[in-house]
Amino acid sequence: MNIPYIPGNTPFSETQRAWLSGFFAGMHSHILQSAGSGTTNNARTINILYGTQTGNSTAVANDAAAVAKAHGLVPIVQSMSEIEFSALSKMQYLLLITSTYGEGEMPDNAQLLWDSASAEDAPSLPELNYAVLALGDSGYDQFCQAGIDWDNRLAALGAQRLYDRVDCDVDFEEPAENWIASVIPLLADGSSASAVVDSSTSASKSLYNRKNPFPAKLQANRLLTAASSSKETRHYEISIAGSGLSYEAGDALCVVPTNCPELVDAILKAIGAKGDEQEPVNGELMPVKEALRTHFEIKQPSKELIAEIAKRSGDQELNGILLSGDKEQLSQYLWGRDTLDLLLQFQHMEFSVAEFLSLLKPLQHRAYSISSSGKAYPDSVHLTVASVRYNSYDRDHKGVCSTYLADIVDENSEVKVFFTPNTSFRVPDDNDLPVIMVGPGTGIAPFRAFLQEREFRQAKGKNWLFFGDRNAATDYIYREELEAKQASGLLTRIDLAFSRDQAEKIYVQDRMREHGAELYAWLEQGGYFFVCGDAYYMAKDVDQALLDIIAKHGNKSIEQATEYVNQLKKTKRYVRDVY
Repeated sequence: MNIPYIPGNTPFSETQRAWLSGFFAGMHSHILQSAGSGTTNNARTINILYGTQTGNSTAVANDAAAVAKAHGLVPIVQSMSEIEFSALSKMQYLLLITSTYGEGEMPDNAQLLWDSASAEDAPSLPELNYAVLALGDSGYDQFCQAGIDWDNRLAALGAQRLYDRVDCDVDFEEPAENWIASVIPLLADGSSASAVVDSSTSASKSLYNRKNPFPAKLQANRLLTAASSSKETRHYEISIAGSGLSYEAGDALCVVPTNCPELVDAILKAIGAKGDEQEPVNGELMPVKEALRTHFEIKQPSKELIAEIAKRSGDQELNGILLSGDKEQLSQYLWGRDTLDLLLQFQHMEFSVAEFLSLLKPLQHRAYSISSSGKAYPDSVHLTVASVRYNSYDRDHKGVCSTYLADIVDENSEVKVFFTPNTSFRVPDDNDLPVIMVGPGTGIAPFRAFLQEREFRQAKGKNWLFFGDRNAATDYIYREELEAKQASGLLTRIDLAFSRDQAEKIYVQDRMREHGAELYAWLEQGGYFFVCGDAYYMAKDVDQALLDIIAKHGNKSIEQATEYVNQLKKTKRYVRDVY
């Protein structure tokens, strides 16, 4: 807990904030420990820590807590950002659940704790008994790397592994449930027979989820960018009326797409199939054409398919890259190529339908940051999506879900959707605190929702948006809305960065630096700093700009500025929704 600012009073100094933060954190810890030790039957306390980028690990952690309670245990669920590493030495039982972000990286809320854990002088943890559940995507090279790193590091620090780590792919629900069902009885001394699951917990879960998405209807599909733009960004409105579903500003909507019919036909032709061949899919016979359209990932080739193509084609270049294990070289080779490109490149190969299907991964949903407030629009969800279209290897290529929404779905279609909560990415509870939002391009999506939310709440806190794209004339999306919000006073200020409107490119981080003194002042007033968009370039540049601004305008050393930023992260005043 942190109290950096009380509206109507002078802001606390940095030292006062640090003291108050430590005091209340200590009280919070004391209360939790008392709750664990004060039960009449001396119930065992277990700590459940989660590292998450999109909310899946949070959901699994809460599921584990519900099962733990049913076994008479006292679970304490916390984000990894909420504790210091020293707290681990006071724990006896730990369940650690983490996703992997990007190419083997820790999720944002786990990074600071990992930095402490991986330090050379990190203290040993001989009293700690732990188990790790890792969530990931086998489509990435560093599959479940964050969970692997935590598992290995805890063991290296002398902690005792209670149960072997389980690595979950994108279909994580069943293996996660099995892991929970196996680990919790160990902590409860094998008292699984007496466990009774809290029915209220189960009942609170939505009827609609990833396994059972809601069949929504598309209400609006309009082009936001100008026809002459080098990009195609669209605004969608999807009805959830009658679903019983609700969402918060900051959450994501997951869309289950179908594949492009033209791409399906081209792949069938490439493997010499007619499309009416009956094949078993999830225990059900169906025509292979329908299977490829609705059940399999046919755009991005799987590792297994790439390896089999290399083997069957005998291509020296591809086989050499795979044998070398050079992931960067393989990435460069595959850049711009999809499954069809590889099949057309080596047309002498032959695949039976069954063989080909066995080498494909299941078709997955795509998650989009919601660009509306659930309070302002309880019966619909708005999305802001850039349509992916490009030409490569003498073919026009299209993104799976972005062009599914743009080209295939109409008002008569069912769009299968479900929500993924993002409890960290939220408008501040205190309506008087300032909010700074950095969201170029489609990164504006959640901030459109934030502004709607602040307007609905009649929040008095200041709002500052950094937005930009390529050209103002063609890519200034939601311009009329934003100008109206600025005129009304809701949007206190907006700073724009259109990179290609001048000889020297200007980006949002440049605008931040130009107004660094005021940005730092907003932070000192208790302001929240949010970022949404590209993780590998924009978000890293914004992070560096923020650090530089705090060092310069706060008269701090780099070490002091880094600690300032870390405190913002720990208190959830610096949060990112990046991809």
